Amino acid sequence: MVRKRMRFWGWVQGVGFRWRARNAAEAFGCTGWVSNEFDGSVLMELQGTEEQIDKVILTVEQGRYVRIENMSAETVPLQDENGFYVR
Repeated sequence: MVRKRMRFWGWVQGVGFRWRARNAAEAFGCTGWVSNEFDGSVLMELQGTEEQIDKVILTVEQGRYVRIENMSAETVPLQDENGFYVR
């Protein structure tokens, strides 16, 4: 189990990114949160296996209108939480 903090740039706000992320996280059994940032990026923390996290990212990336131009990721400490939240 790992937790990743990821930031996405590109066409990621106003295109259903956060809701697609929530649906994918729930479908693949991940916990965490996602939020729009003031600089136009999207910040997300996902907790699950590496495979689950990869599946969530691929699902979001394949979304209509979403275009991820750049992404950063770092491993952060695990959290005791339930569910995935849109902030």
